[in-house]
Amino acid sequence: MSGFPIRFGGAVCLVLVLTALFAPVLAPADPTAIDLAARLAPPGSGHLLGNDALGRDILSRIIYGSRVSLEVGVITVAVSLVLGTAIGSVAGYRGGWADEVTMRVADVFLAFPGILLAIALTAVLGPSLTNVILALCVMGWVGYARIARGQVLLARELSYVEAARSLGCSPARVLVRHVLPNVSAPLLVEATFGMATAIVAEAGLSFLGLGTQPPTPSWGAMLAEGRQFILQAPHLTLWPGVAILLTVLGINLLGDGVRDRLDAGTANLPPKAGSRKIRKSIEKVAQSRVGSA
Repeated sequence: MSGFPIRFGGAVCLVLVLTALFAPVLAPADPTAIDLAARLAPPGSGHLLGNDALGRDILSRIIYGSRVSLEVGVITVAVSLVLGTAIGSVAGYRGGWADEVTMRVADVFLAFPGILLAIALTAVLGPSLTNVILALCVMGWVGYARIARGQVLLARELSYVEAARSLGCSPARVLVRHVLPNVSAPLLVEATFGMATAIVAEAGLSFLGLGTQPPTPSWGAMLAEGRQFILQAPHLTLWPGVAILLTVLGINLLGDGVRDRLDAGTANLPPKAGSRKIRKSIEKVAQSRVGSA
């Protein structure tokens, strides 16, 4: 059972990616086609998951909605990961005033609840998918920056980093080639959880009318459209909710599995030195210490 979470999470993520890529092939109908004669139709042979209040096929809208969720998750995580890692790594490696200023700015962002800050930004900028991604990136880099800073603070004092400095490597080379490869594991785990968080945040903003606008399918917007028919036609909110639940659960299980694998695989491994020269330098330092002892 130890490998079940990562297999289940990987399968869910694979299905999500394939569904988003091949949405035009998989969708049985046009997700924006209106058929008022079939409005609120229950699940049946003609429409597997039923129709919404405008007679649109729910299955097709869920399939196309996966594109929105995947786009928001991937772009938000990619931008936040790169930006946060760069800021946190430089702050942790340089220390001093740069570290102090960066962490105080991060504390300011952490003082605000993330979803409220995203709501405020999208309300000011206007409802659109681009503004949702921008708002999530503005609040998403902080977590990666703090993790990167903490890991770099530990790694910069290790022997292989000191050996790289002694060989005349520039700070940028030491940071990029010798420090970051050894601090990437926790950032990768954080990225998987960050994707699930971004998907839930996008669904929440779309539910409030601040995300994707009609007629673009979005799981959060589908929940908002179906809430007034929750007693008359519960399938309008059931299936988008199930899609969000399975997607977030799968990504979180994948993140847990990746974290466990990385912890088990790196527990007894020494840090990676970036080049043969540095490894030889470390060996010489160790031999000299043994000889002097």
